[in-house]
Amino acid sequence: MEKDLSALDSALDSMGVDGFLIDAASSDSDQLYLSGFDAPDAFTTLYADGVHLLVSSLEYGRAKKESDAETVTRTAEYNFHEKVSEYGWKEAEMRILAEFLADRGVESVAVPERFPVGTADGLRDVGVSVSPEETDVITEIRATKTDEEIEHVRVAQKANEASMQAAEDLLSSATVEDGILYHDGEVLTSERVKEEIEVTLLRHGAALDETIVACGVDAADPHNRGSGPLKADEAIIIDIFPRDKASKYHADMTRTFVKGDPSDEMRARYNLTHEAFDAALEAVEPGATGTEVHDAVCDVYENAGYETLRSDSNTETGFIHSTGHGIGLDVHELPKVSPAGGELKPGHVITIEPGLYDPEVGGVRIEDLVVVTEDGYENLTDYPIEFVLD
Repeated sequence: MEKDLSALDSALDSMGVDGFLIDAASSDSDQLYLSGFDAPDAFTTLYADGVHLLVSSLEYGRAKKESDAETVTRTAEYNFHEKVSEYGWKEAEMRILAEFLADRGVESVAVPERFPVGTADGLRDVGVSVSPEETDVITEIRATKTDEEIEHVRVAQKANEASMQAAEDLLSSATVEDGILYHDGEVLTSERVKEEIEVTLLRHGAALDETIVACGVDAADPHNRGSGPLKADEAIIIDIFPRDKASKYHADMTRTFVKGDPSDEMRARYNLTHEAFDAALEAVEPGATGTEVHDAVCDVYENAGYETLRSDSNTETGFIHSTGHGIGLDVHELPKVSPAGGELKPGHVITIEPGLYDPEVGGVRIEDLVVVTEDGYENLTDYPIEFVLD
């Protein structure tokens, strides 16, 4: 995957440092992006006239084959065990790292704001200048996706849609007894629907740690994961945000369903949220800001008499979150589609997810995943938006 790291070069020049250093496992998305290497234990990536890795002997062979690095070096090449015997484990690691940097002409490095303090202090003790970066430059670079990255998100979204269909099928085939949903003679619970979602995702090469299947009052809290029996005539929010196991890229989608007959107020809230959703999409184009897209949603809700965080920053009901967020290696990343949202650019992959919430009524949310293009946007979501299930 061809990455444009010119912004990183500019940032290092402005800071007057020789390189950029990351000390983390690939669970850190900036590490995975810059190194192109997936490893469960921490390793070192240096950016200085190219990408250079310092890894253990265990990971050396795989790093040479799989990473994006120009060079891959083993700690053993710096007499690791002899240094451990002489200096102890931690100081040995720092001396090896300092030699690794010196071999590449690096005496000063910028590091992420959350860089390990022990590594920073250890490097300073052996004469390397360490400065926290002034901007989250890798995170900002990651916001603009290549065609290959967009395809990774698209694949993750296909798995997402399969799992949403499995969840919807469970709700559609459920029967109702005393206001409770049943499936195959057993109470249909949030946990049972989540299980179906997770199993379906695995069959499509994706996975997640948690998802949202929230009914009734639970659905009035946007991040309530939901639990217990699902009820007829009440809104059920299903929000699925899986990660493709091969590429590590995420998708995200939300639908709100009712099995039965929703109240007139709930229907009105759903229809209004669909209107807000359409208004947000209409506002998405290169050069627009995330703020402008968010404002389009707030306008719809406020004109209908509902509170938003724009009209009342302390409101606990109404539209109580941002319109969306970037998605990629992290499920929440830049750009922001919020009051603080900056300019949208081609290659930005964002969610659009307006919603209304009130514990006395329930919650509704609709969410699609789109990529900003040169002349507007492409919706990466191919799943129907419907409310009431037969």
